[in-house]
Amino acid sequence: MKSIKIYGSGCHNCNETMKRFEDTAKALGLEVAIEKVTDLEQIMLAGIMSTPGVAIDGEVKHTGSVPTPDRVTELLQS
Repeated sequence: MKSIKIYGSGCHNCNETMKRFEDTAKALGLEVAIEKVTDLEQIMLAGIMSTPGVAIDGEVKHTGSVPTPDRVTELLQS
């Protein structure tokens, strides 16, 4: 099971990023644990300078934009 953290303030882009990961994981039949991180200190400690940010299994994989559906698939399958 992959552990995914979505970093952001809870804005539209952050919510859309979370939804894309949920929907794509379901479509791929993957079991994932998704956590939304909105605490500014935690975002900064993760090294996220631009949100939304995505970490998978503790490693930051994407920041600064809503990832495309293809990018989400790529991240989940790697």
